[in-house]
This record gives sequence, C-alpha cells and structure tokens, in this order.
Amino acid sequence: MPSTKLTILSNGSVKIEGDFEIVDKEGGVYNLQGREVVSICRCGLSKNKPFCDGSHRGHFEHEAVAFDLPPKKTV
Repeated sequence: MPSTKLTILSNGSVKIEGDFEIVDKEGGVYNLQGREVVSICRCGLSKNKPFCDGSHRGHFEHEAVAFDLPPKKTV
C-alpha cells in the first residue's frame, strides 16, 4: 500500500491523504499544520490556491473515471 493516496473527485478537487509534503516551484514547503488530508484545487477558482476552498461547486464539471495511460515513450 503506498504511503500517499491521491483521489480525483468528480466535479471537484484532488484529495491527498497519507505521508506527503507540498512544495512551491522554489522548493518552499507549505506548512500543513499536521494535516494528513488536504484537497488541491483543479478548477482555478479557489481564493486559497493551491488548496481547494469549495469555489468549484456549480462551476466545474469533470467526471473522474480511471483509465490507462498509453505506454511510456522510450527514446
């Protein structure tokens, strides 16, 4: 079982659970205050990006259904 689980929620965010850290593009660490579950915005409407604040409700549609990616390209 992986130590981190990402769940893509239909019409919503990406829920992250487990042992993880989130960093910005410069490597700065977001202080999650001990949280083991957070949701990341996918719609772009959150005022608390990169975290979800629920702004997507009624404004974002995506049915999350798992699928296989094509084979990895090799050089």
